[in-house]
Amino acid sequence: MEKILIKDAKIINEGKITHGDVYIENGMIAQIDSSISAKGPDVNIFDAEGNYLMPGVIDDQVHFREPGLTHKATIETESRAAVAGGITSFIEMPNTIPQTTTIEELENKFAIAHKSSFANYSFMFGGTNDNLEEIKKLDKGAAAGIKLFLGSSTGNMLVDNEKVLEDIFKSTELVISTHCEDEATIKKNLEIYKERYGDNIPINMHPIIRSEEACYLSSSKAVALAKKTGARLHVFHLSTAKETALFDNKKPLKDKKITSEVCIHHLWFTDMDYEEKGTLIKWNPAVKTEKDKEGLWKALLDNHIDVIATDHAPHTLEEKKNVYTKAPSGGPLVQHALPAMLEMYHRGRISLETIVQKMCHNPAILFNINKRGYIREGYHADLVLVDLNNPWTVNADNILYKCKWSPFDRNTFRSRVTHTFVNGRLAYKNFKVYDEHFGQRLTFDR
Repeated sequence: MEKILIKDAKIINEGKITHGDVYIENGMIAQIDSSISAKGPDVNIFDAEGNYLMPGVIDDQVHFREPGLTHKATIETESRAAVAGGITSFIEMPNTIPQTTTIEELENKFAIAHKSSFANYSFMFGGTNDNLEEIKKLDKGAAAGIKLFLGSSTGNMLVDNEKVLEDIFKSTELVISTHCEDEATIKKNLEIYKERYGDNIPINMHPIIRSEEACYLSSSKAVALAKKTGARLHVFHLSTAKETALFDNKKPLKDKKITSEVCIHHLWFTDMDYEEKGTLIKWNPAVKTEKDKEGLWKALLDNHIDVIATDHAPHTLEEKKNVYTKAPSGGPLVQHALPAMLEMYHRGRISLETIVQKMCHNPAILFNINKRGYIREGYHADLVLVDLNNPWTVNADNILYKCKWSPFDRNTFRSRVTHTFVNGRLAYKNFKVYDEHFGQRLTFDR
Protein backbone atom coordinates (compact mmCIF):
# COMPACT_ATOMS: atom_id res chain seq x y z
CA MET A 1 0.00 0.00 0.00
CA GLU A 2 1.28 3.47 -0.85
CA LYS A 3 2.19 6.11 1.70
CA ILE A 4 0.46 9.48 1.35
CA LEU A 5 0.96 12.80 3.09
CA ILE A 6 -1.74 15.44 2.67
CA LYS A 7 -0.30 18.85 3.54
CA ASP A 8 -1.85 22.22 4.36
CA ALA A 9 -5.49 21.20 4.70
CA LYS A 10 -8.38 22.72 6.58
CA ILE A 11 -9.66 19.58 8.30
CA ILE A 12 -13.42 19.40 8.95
CA ASN A 13 -14.00 16.81 11.66
CA GLU A 14 -16.01 16.30 14.87
CA GLY A 15 -17.53 19.77 14.95
CA LYS A 16 -14.30 21.69 14.33
CA ILE A 17 -12.16 23.00 11.48
CA THR A 18 -8.41 22.80 12.13
CA HIS A 19 -5.40 23.46 9.92
CA GLY A 20 -2.99 20.57 9.52
CA ASP A 21 -1.56 17.53 7.76
CA VAL A 22 -2.69 13.91 7.51
CA TYR A 23 -0.32 10.98 6.96
CA ILE A 24 -1.67 7.73 5.50
CA GLU A 25 0.04 4.35 5.55
CA ASN A 26 -1.28 0.88 4.67
CA GLY A 27 -4.69 2.35 3.88
CA MET A 28 -5.12 3.80 7.36
CA ILE A 29 -4.74 7.26 8.88
CA ALA A 30 -1.45 6.95 10.75
CA GLN A 31 -0.95 10.53 11.97
CA ILE A 32 -2.79 13.86 12.17
CA ASP A 33 -0.82 16.91 13.22
CA SER A 34 -0.35 20.60 12.56
CA SER A 35 2.77 19.81 10.54
CA ILE A 36 4.12 16.42 9.44
CA SER A 37 7.41 15.86 7.61
CA ALA A 38 7.63 13.30 4.80
CA LYS A 39 8.74 9.96 6.18
CA GLY A 40 11.07 8.89 3.40
CA PRO A 41 11.34 9.22 -0.39
CA ASP A 42 8.48 6.78 -1.09
CA VAL A 43 5.81 9.08 0.34
CA ASN A 44 3.41 10.70 -2.15
CA ILE A 45 2.77 14.28 -1.09
CA PHE A 46 -0.51 16.04 -1.91
CA ASP A 47 -0.57 19.77 -1.31
CA ALA A 48 -4.13 20.63 -0.29
CA GLU A 49 -3.27 24.31 -0.82
CA GLY A 50 -5.50 25.34 2.07
CA ASN A 51 -8.56 23.54 0.73
CA TYR A 52 -10.92 21.57 2.94
CA LEU A 53 -10.39 17.92 3.88
CA MET A 54 -13.35 15.93 5.17
CA PRO A 55 -14.14 12.26 5.83
CA GLY A 56 -15.56 10.37 2.88
CA VAL A 57 -19.34 10.60 2.71
CA ILE A 58 -21.30 7.48 3.75
CA ASP A 59 -24.51 7.23 1.74
CA ASP A 60 -26.87 4.89 3.56
CA GLN A 61 -29.50 4.67 0.82
CA VAL A 62 -28.71 3.93 -2.82
CA HIS A 63 -30.17 1.78 -5.59
CA PHE A 64 -27.38 0.63 -7.92
CA ARG A 65 -29.73 -1.72 -9.83
CA GLU A 66 -27.52 -4.80 -9.96
CA PRO A 67 -28.43 -7.60 -10.48
CA GLY A 68 -31.31 -7.62 -12.91
CA LEU A 69 -31.75 -3.96 -13.84
CA THR A 70 -28.33 -3.27 -15.28
CA HIS A 71 -29.65 -1.33 -18.29
CA LYS A 72 -30.22 1.45 -15.73
CA ALA A 73 -27.02 1.16 -13.68
CA THR A 74 -24.46 -1.22 -12.21
CA ILE A 75 -22.50 -1.31 -8.99
CA GLU A 76 -19.41 -0.42 -11.02
CA THR A 77 -20.87 2.56 -12.89
CA GLU A 78 -22.65 4.10 -9.92
CA SER A 79 -19.80 3.57 -7.43
CA ARG A 80 -17.56 5.32 -9.98
CA ALA A 81 -19.94 8.29 -9.95
CA ALA A 82 -20.11 8.11 -6.15
CA VAL A 83 -16.36 8.54 -5.59
CA ALA A 84 -16.41 11.44 -8.07
CA GLY A 85 -18.93 13.01 -5.71
CA GLY A 86 -16.93 12.34 -2.54
CA ILE A 87 -19.02 9.33 -1.46
CA THR A 88 -16.57 6.65 -0.33
CA SER A 89 -19.05 4.16 1.20
CA PHE A 90 -22.59 3.17 0.28
CA ILE A 91 -25.39 0.93 1.52
CA GLU A 92 -27.47 -0.45 -1.34
CA MET A 93 -31.13 -1.43 -1.29
CA PRO A 94 -32.72 -4.87 -1.87
CA ASN A 95 -35.25 -4.15 -4.65
CA THR A 96 -33.16 -5.64 -7.45
CA ILE A 97 -33.96 -8.70 -9.59
CA PRO A 98 -33.81 -11.10 -7.86
CA GLN A 99 -34.62 -9.26 -4.67
CA THR A 100 -32.10 -9.39 -1.82
CA THR A 101 -34.40 -11.36 0.46
CA THR A 102 -32.33 -14.51 0.92
CA ILE A 103 -28.85 -14.94 2.35
CA GLU A 104 -27.77 -16.48 -0.95
CA GLU A 105 -28.76 -13.39 -2.92
CA LEU A 106 -27.13 -11.12 -0.34
CA GLU A 107 -23.82 -12.92 -0.75
CA ASN A 108 -24.20 -12.77 -4.53
CA LYS A 109 -24.32 -8.99 -4.30
CA PHE A 110 -21.22 -8.92 -2.11
CA ALA A 111 -19.42 -11.02 -4.71
CA ILE A 112 -20.35 -8.56 -7.47
CA ALA A 113 -19.23 -5.57 -5.41
CA HIS A 114 -15.95 -7.26 -4.43
CA LYS A 115 -15.01 -7.40 -8.11
CA SER A 116 -16.38 -4.09 -9.29
CA SER A 117 -16.91 -1.42 -6.62
CA PHE A 118 -14.84 1.76 -6.55
CA ALA A 119 -16.33 2.63 -3.12
CA ASN A 120 -16.80 0.67 0.10
CA TYR A 121 -20.04 -1.26 0.19
CA SER A 122 -22.69 -3.03 2.15
CA PHE A 123 -26.28 -4.01 1.48
CA MET A 124 -29.68 -3.97 3.10
CA PHE A 125 -31.49 -7.27 3.52
CA GLY A 126 -35.08 -6.99 2.33
CA GLY A 127 -38.03 -7.96 4.46
CA THR A 128 -41.17 -9.35 2.83
CA ASN A 129 -44.48 -10.86 3.87
CA ASP A 130 -42.94 -14.33 3.77
CA ASN A 131 -39.21 -14.33 4.61
CA LEU A 132 -39.24 -13.93 8.39
CA GLU A 133 -37.30 -17.17 8.92
CA GLU A 134 -34.56 -15.96 6.58
CA ILE A 135 -34.32 -12.70 8.56
CA LYS A 136 -33.92 -14.71 11.77
CA LYS A 137 -31.01 -16.66 10.24
CA LEU A 138 -29.17 -13.51 9.15
CA ASP A 139 -25.92 -12.86 11.04
CA LYS A 140 -25.93 -9.37 12.56
CA GLY A 141 -22.61 -8.55 10.94
CA ALA A 142 -23.57 -9.75 7.47
CA ALA A 143 -25.65 -6.79 6.31
CA ALA A 144 -26.03 -3.12 7.11
CA GLY A 145 -29.62 -3.65 8.24
CA ILE A 146 -33.15 -4.65 7.27
CA LYS A 147 -35.11 -2.67 4.67
CA LEU A 148 -38.91 -2.67 4.71
CA PHE A 149 -41.14 -1.05 2.10
CA LEU A 150 -44.28 0.07 3.93
CA GLY A 151 -45.41 1.68 0.68
CA SER A 152 -44.94 0.16 -2.76
CA SER A 153 -42.18 1.61 -4.93
CA THR A 154 -39.80 0.32 -7.58
CA GLY A 155 -39.66 -3.47 -7.22
CA ASN A 156 -42.99 -3.91 -5.39
CA MET A 157 -41.63 -5.26 -2.09
CA LEU A 158 -44.59 -3.98 -0.08
CA VAL A 159 -44.91 -5.49 3.40
CA ASP A 160 -48.60 -5.17 4.26
CA ASN A 161 -49.21 -8.13 6.58
CA GLU A 162 -49.62 -6.55 10.02
CA LYS A 163 -48.64 -9.66 11.97
CA VAL A 164 -45.53 -10.29 9.87
CA LEU A 165 -44.52 -6.66 10.24
CA GLU A 166 -44.70 -6.84 14.03
CA ASP A 167 -42.86 -10.17 14.03
CA ILE A 168 -40.03 -8.65 11.99
CA PHE A 169 -39.79 -5.71 14.39
CA LYS A 170 -39.56 -8.18 17.29
CA SER A 171 -37.11 -10.57 15.62
CA THR A 172 -34.00 -8.57 14.75
CA GLU A 173 -31.36 -6.52 16.54
CA LEU A 174 -30.41 -4.84 13.28
CA VAL A 175 -31.51 -1.36 12.29
CA ILE A 176 -34.85 -1.57 10.46
CA SER A 177 -34.96 1.09 7.73
CA THR A 178 -38.36 1.87 6.28
CA HIS A 179 -39.91 3.47 3.23
CA CYS A 180 -43.08 4.95 4.72
CA GLU A 181 -46.11 5.76 2.56
CA ASP A 182 -49.59 4.45 3.27
CA GLU A 183 -50.59 2.21 0.37
CA ALA A 184 -54.37 2.49 0.78
CA THR A 185 -54.24 6.29 0.75
CA ILE A 186 -52.08 6.35 -2.38
CA LYS A 187 -54.31 3.88 -4.25
CA LYS A 188 -57.41 5.88 -3.39
CA ASN A 189 -55.81 9.13 -4.57
CA LEU A 190 -54.43 7.56 -7.73
CA GLU A 191 -57.84 6.24 -8.76
CA ILE A 192 -59.35 9.71 -8.43
CA TYR A 193 -56.79 11.24 -10.77
CA LYS A 194 -56.74 8.32 -13.21
CA GLU A 195 -60.48 8.69 -13.60
CA ARG A 196 -59.98 12.38 -14.35
CA TYR A 197 -56.87 12.24 -16.58
CA GLY A 198 -56.27 8.61 -17.58
CA ASP A 199 -52.57 7.70 -17.64
CA ASN A 200 -51.45 11.21 -18.51
CA ILE A 201 -51.88 12.68 -15.02
CA PRO A 202 -50.13 16.08 -14.68
CA ILE A 203 -46.87 15.59 -12.79
CA ASN A 204 -47.76 18.31 -10.28
CA MET A 205 -50.44 15.94 -8.96
CA HIS A 206 -47.70 13.55 -7.75
CA PRO A 207 -47.37 15.10 -4.25
CA ILE A 208 -51.15 15.15 -3.97
CA ILE A 209 -51.43 11.46 -4.87
CA ARG A 210 -48.47 10.46 -2.68
CA SER A 211 -49.63 12.95 -0.11
CA GLU A 212 -48.60 14.31 3.27
CA GLU A 213 -51.36 12.16 4.77
CA ALA A 214 -49.97 9.01 3.15
CA CYS A 215 -46.48 9.73 4.50
CA TYR A 216 -47.57 10.67 8.01
CA LEU A 217 -49.95 7.72 8.44
CA SER A 218 -47.19 5.27 7.55
CA SER A 219 -44.33 6.97 9.44
CA SER A 220 -46.40 7.34 12.61
CA LYS A 221 -47.41 3.69 12.40
CA ALA A 222 -43.78 2.60 12.06
CA VAL A 223 -42.71 4.77 14.99
CA ALA A 224 -45.54 3.43 17.17
CA LEU A 225 -44.59 -0.15 16.30
CA ALA A 226 -40.93 0.52 17.13
CA LYS A 227 -41.92 1.95 20.50
CA LYS A 228 -44.16 -1.05 21.17
CA THR A 229 -41.56 -3.67 20.25
CA GLY A 230 -38.33 -1.89 21.22
CA ALA A 231 -36.99 -2.26 17.66
CA ARG A 232 -34.24 -0.03 16.31
CA LEU A 233 -36.00 2.01 13.60
CA HIS A 234 -34.59 4.38 10.97
CA VAL A 235 -37.15 6.10 8.75
CA PHE A 236 -35.79 6.86 5.30
CA HIS A 237 -36.36 10.01 3.20
CA LEU A 238 -38.78 12.17 5.19
CA SER A 239 -40.59 14.47 2.79
CA THR A 240 -43.04 16.42 4.97
CA ALA A 241 -42.71 18.92 7.78
CA LYS A 242 -45.46 17.10 9.70
CA GLU A 243 -43.46 13.88 9.98
CA THR A 244 -40.51 15.56 11.68
CA ALA A 245 -42.47 15.92 14.95
CA LEU A 246 -42.40 12.13 15.30
CA PHE A 247 -38.68 12.20 16.10
CA ASP A 248 -36.68 13.20 19.17
CA ASN A 249 -33.84 15.72 19.34
CA LYS A 250 -33.15 15.51 23.06
CA LYS A 251 -30.75 12.53 23.01
CA PRO A 252 -27.39 12.11 21.28
CA LEU A 253 -27.63 9.91 18.21
CA LYS A 254 -25.89 6.94 19.84
CA ASP A 255 -28.69 6.75 22.40
CA LYS A 256 -31.63 7.09 20.01
CA LYS A 257 -33.74 4.04 19.19
CA ILE A 258 -35.78 5.82 16.51
CA THR A 259 -34.04 7.98 13.91
CA SER A 260 -34.73 9.59 10.54
CA GLU A 261 -33.11 11.02 7.47
CA VAL A 262 -33.75 13.47 4.66
CA CYS A 263 -32.57 13.24 1.06
CA ILE A 264 -30.93 15.84 -1.13
CA HIS A 265 -33.90 16.27 -3.45
CA HIS A 266 -36.31 17.05 -0.61
CA LEU A 267 -33.92 19.76 0.62
CA TRP A 268 -33.42 21.26 -2.85
CA PHE A 269 -36.61 20.99 -4.95
CA THR A 270 -40.26 21.86 -4.28
CA ASP A 271 -43.53 21.30 -6.12
CA MET A 272 -42.85 24.57 -7.99
CA ASP A 273 -40.07 22.75 -9.87
CA TYR A 274 -42.35 20.19 -11.53
CA GLU A 275 -43.22 22.65 -14.29
CA GLU A 276 -39.59 22.83 -15.44
CA LYS A 277 -38.28 19.38 -14.46
CA GLY A 278 -41.38 17.23 -15.02
CA THR A 279 -40.98 13.51 -14.31
CA LEU A 280 -37.21 13.94 -13.89
CA ILE A 281 -37.99 14.91 -10.29
CA LYS A 282 -40.64 12.24 -9.77
CA TRP A 283 -39.56 10.48 -6.57
CA ASN A 284 -41.29 8.33 -3.97
CA PRO A 285 -41.96 9.96 -1.54
CA ALA A 286 -42.79 12.97 -3.68
CA VAL A 287 -41.08 16.34 -3.61
CA LYS A 288 -43.66 18.49 -1.83
CA THR A 289 -44.22 22.13 -0.87
CA GLU A 290 -41.91 25.00 0.08
CA LYS A 291 -43.38 24.74 3.59
CA ASP A 292 -42.37 21.08 3.74
CA LYS A 293 -38.86 21.85 2.49
CA GLU A 294 -38.44 24.55 5.13
CA GLY A 295 -39.74 22.20 7.83
CA LEU A 296 -37.24 19.54 6.78
CA TRP A 297 -34.38 22.04 6.92
CA LYS A 298 -35.43 23.14 10.40
CA ALA A 299 -35.63 19.55 11.63
CA LEU A 300 -32.26 18.71 10.09
CA LEU A 301 -30.54 21.62 11.80
CA ASP A 302 -32.17 21.06 15.21
CA ASN A 303 -31.38 17.31 15.14
CA HIS A 304 -34.87 15.88 14.75
CA ILE A 305 -33.40 14.52 11.48
CA ASP A 306 -30.09 12.71 11.83
CA VAL A 307 -28.77 11.85 8.36
CA ILE A 308 -28.58 13.29 4.85
CA ALA A 309 -28.66 10.65 2.10
CA THR A 310 -29.36 10.47 -1.64
CA ASP A 311 -31.81 7.64 -2.39
CA HIS A 312 -29.86 7.48 -5.66
CA ALA A 313 -32.22 5.57 -7.97
CA PRO A 314 -31.41 5.88 -11.67
CA HIS A 315 -33.66 5.08 -14.60
CA THR A 316 -33.02 5.67 -18.28
CA LEU A 317 -34.09 8.98 -19.74
CA GLU A 318 -36.48 7.12 -22.05
CA GLU A 319 -38.18 5.51 -19.05
CA LYS A 320 -38.46 8.80 -17.18
CA LYS A 321 -40.06 10.57 -20.16
CA ASN A 322 -43.09 8.25 -20.17
CA VAL A 323 -46.53 9.48 -19.14
CA TYR A 324 -47.13 9.83 -15.41
CA THR A 325 -48.41 6.33 -14.63
CA LYS A 326 -45.59 4.68 -16.60
CA ALA A 327 -42.70 6.98 -15.63
CA PRO A 328 -40.76 5.31 -12.80
CA SER A 329 -39.90 7.22 -9.64
CA GLY A 330 -36.32 7.96 -8.72
CA GLY A 331 -33.27 9.75 -10.06
CA PRO A 332 -29.45 9.72 -9.94
CA LEU A 333 -27.78 11.80 -7.21
CA VAL A 334 -24.53 10.33 -5.82
CA GLN A 335 -22.19 12.44 -7.96
CA HIS A 336 -23.90 15.72 -7.11
CA ALA A 337 -25.11 15.30 -3.51
CA LEU A 338 -22.06 16.75 -1.76
CA PRO A 339 -21.66 19.66 -4.24
CA ALA A 340 -25.36 20.43 -3.69
CA MET A 341 -24.93 20.55 0.08
CA LEU A 342 -21.80 22.68 -0.28
CA GLU A 343 -23.91 25.04 -2.40
CA MET A 344 -26.30 25.25 0.55
CA TYR A 345 -23.30 26.17 2.71
CA HIS A 346 -22.57 29.05 0.33
CA ARG A 347 -26.20 30.16 0.68
CA GLY A 348 -25.83 30.25 4.47
CA ARG A 349 -28.21 27.36 5.13
CA ILE A 350 -25.82 24.90 6.76
CA SER A 351 -22.29 24.87 8.17
CA LEU A 352 -19.47 22.71 6.85
CA GLU A 353 -19.27 21.01 10.24
CA THR A 354 -22.96 20.07 10.09
CA ILE A 355 -22.62 18.71 6.54
CA VAL A 356 -19.86 16.41 7.80
CA GLN A 357 -21.89 15.43 10.86
CA LYS A 358 -24.99 14.49 8.86
CA MET A 359 -23.27 12.88 5.85
CA CYS A 360 -20.18 11.25 7.40
CA HIS A 361 -20.24 10.89 11.19
CA ASN A 362 -23.91 10.09 11.75
CA PRO A 363 -24.29 7.26 9.22
CA ALA A 364 -21.24 5.63 10.81
CA ILE A 365 -22.78 5.95 14.28
CA LEU A 366 -26.24 4.86 13.20
CA PHE A 367 -25.12 1.64 11.49
CA ASN A 368 -22.14 0.94 13.80
CA ILE A 369 -19.73 1.08 10.87
CA ASN A 370 -16.23 0.08 11.89
CA LYS A 371 -13.51 2.76 11.69
CA ARG A 372 -15.05 4.96 9.01
CA GLY A 373 -16.82 8.31 8.88
CA TYR A 374 -14.20 10.29 10.81
CA ILE A 375 -10.69 11.64 10.36
CA ARG A 376 -9.04 9.81 13.24
CA GLU A 377 -5.74 8.02 13.68
CA GLY A 378 -6.28 4.28 13.24
CA TYR A 379 -9.30 4.79 10.94
CA HIS A 380 -9.56 3.84 7.28
CA ALA A 381 -8.26 6.63 5.07
CA ASP A 382 -11.50 7.51 3.28
CA LEU A 383 -10.97 11.21 2.63
CA VAL A 384 -12.24 13.96 0.34
CA LEU A 385 -10.62 17.25 -0.63
CA VAL A 386 -13.01 20.00 -1.71
CA ASP A 387 -12.31 23.38 -3.23
CA LEU A 388 -15.07 25.77 -2.19
CA ASN A 389 -14.21 28.34 -4.87
CA ASN A 390 -13.90 26.38 -8.10
CA PRO A 391 -17.20 26.65 -10.03
CA TRP A 392 -18.29 24.02 -12.53
CA THR A 393 -21.44 23.29 -14.46
CA VAL A 394 -23.15 19.89 -14.65
CA ASN A 395 -23.43 18.73 -18.25
CA ALA A 396 -23.43 15.59 -20.38
CA ASP A 397 -19.63 15.61 -20.64
CA ASN A 398 -19.05 15.27 -16.89
CA ILE A 399 -22.05 13.18 -15.76
CA LEU A 400 -20.77 9.71 -14.83
CA TYR A 401 -24.03 7.85 -14.15
CA LYS A 402 -24.79 5.07 -16.61
CA CYS A 403 -28.13 6.75 -17.37
CA LYS A 404 -26.19 9.91 -18.42
CA TRP A 405 -28.63 12.45 -17.02
CA SER A 406 -29.01 14.41 -13.79
CA PRO A 407 -31.77 16.51 -12.20
CA PHE A 408 -28.97 19.06 -11.72
CA ASP A 409 -28.19 19.28 -15.44
CA ARG A 410 -26.93 22.80 -16.37
CA ASN A 411 -26.71 23.74 -12.67
CA THR A 412 -23.50 25.54 -11.69
CA PHE A 413 -21.99 24.56 -8.34
CA ARG A 414 -19.48 26.88 -6.67
CA SER A 415 -17.61 23.98 -5.00
CA ARG A 416 -16.05 20.88 -6.46
CA VAL A 417 -14.62 17.64 -5.17
CA THR A 418 -10.98 17.67 -6.31
CA HIS A 419 -9.63 14.43 -4.77
CA THR A 420 -11.22 11.32 -3.25
CA PHE A 421 -9.17 8.75 -1.35
CA VAL A 422 -10.65 5.29 -0.72
CA ASN A 423 -8.79 3.11 1.78
CA GLY A 424 -5.71 5.26 1.40
CA ARG A 425 -5.62 5.15 -2.40
CA LEU A 426 -6.28 8.04 -4.74
CA ALA A 427 -9.52 6.99 -6.45
CA TYR A 428 -10.51 10.29 -8.09
CA LYS A 429 -8.88 13.55 -9.13
CA ASN A 430 -10.49 16.45 -11.01
CA PHE A 431 -13.10 14.59 -13.10
CA LYS A 432 -10.94 11.47 -13.54
CA VAL A 433 -11.80 8.23 -11.73
CA TYR A 434 -8.84 5.85 -11.63
CA ASP A 435 -9.47 2.37 -12.98
CA GLU A 436 -8.60 0.29 -9.91
CA HIS A 437 -11.37 -0.83 -7.56
CA PHE A 438 -10.33 0.15 -4.06
CA GLY A 439 -13.67 -0.48 -2.32
CA GLN A 440 -13.88 -2.87 0.61
CA ARG A 441 -16.79 -4.59 2.35
CA LEU A 442 -17.96 -2.52 5.30
CA THR A 443 -17.69 -4.15 8.70
CA PHE A 444 -19.71 -3.33 11.80
CA ASP A 445 -19.09 -2.96 15.54
CA ARG A 446 -21.97 -5.11 16.78
